[in-house]
Amino acid sequence: MADVSPPLIAIPMPHSSDSEYAERAIPQYEYAVKLAGGEPVPIPLDLAPAEVTKIVERCDAVLLPGSKADVDPAKFGAIRSSHTAVADSRRDTVDELLLQNAYNLRKPILGICYGLQSLNVYRTGSLIQHIPDFLPEDLRTRVNHEAGRKIAVAHEIEIEKGSKLAEIINGNGQEGHDFSRAAPNSKRERSSAPESLVIPVNSSHHQSADAIGDGLLIAARCLEDGIIEALEGTAPDHFVLAVQWHPERSVDEDEPSRAIFHALIEAALQHKSDAI
Repeated sequence: MADVSPPLIAIPMPHSSDSEYAERAIPQYEYAVKLAGGEPVPIPLDLAPAEVTKIVERCDAVLLPGSKADVDPAKFGAIRSSHTAVADSRRDTVDELLLQNAYNLRKPILGICYGLQSLNVYRTGSLIQHIPDFLPEDLRTRVNHEAGRKIAVAHEIEIEKGSKLAEIINGNGQEGHDFSRAAPNSKRERSSAPESLVIPVNSSHHQSADAIGDGLLIAARCLEDGIIEALEGTAPDHFVLAVQWHPERSVDEDEPSRAIFHALIEAALQHKSDAI
């Protein structure tokens, strides 16, 4: 008899020392996973590595959530910026254990905000420690990447044509609603190239990916200033996707947000089926 139980999605608690933030944030991810048909499995950050491994071994996919922490810049060989928040070593340890298991067994991975940064560094990539310090002066005020949860739409992103993310968004759009349009003031528009896939997103971060990690590629950028907004895996047989915004906050009213979680659950179901 086929296993009809929902796939188990491992989600590390967002932060180890700020329990108020962690308890407030985790339900959003759990809700989004359940809405898409999965079963969230929160992973405490105070467990021994062997205990974490035992839990994740029974899970079918991994979701790395946001965090108030920043990845320790020593992990990618950089000097700490004065804007870089204190690292959360317990969260980093759990993320690394989950990612190791997922890569070893080809389990689907979804990273969100800090989760994208954690994934990229795990794959030997690097980070921009503070976006305003990185951008040219004429671009620094175009987008407030730290807009926060109260701002439903902070900016637009342009998704790479032919990417897995583009396929996810196009494949799950509402009937009659085309999320594609020409990117205004873009080189593509001026050259009369095919339309770009552009969607609005929220934004709550001050860091972003810089050098891209092994086995990853850029799937989307901020339309206004070029900051990397999504990464995805290069292996066709392994679902790896990471987004810099927070789709879990908008699953009730935003079809692209729901599509991202549905894609994770579909990949988890496929992995679960293949493992039987």
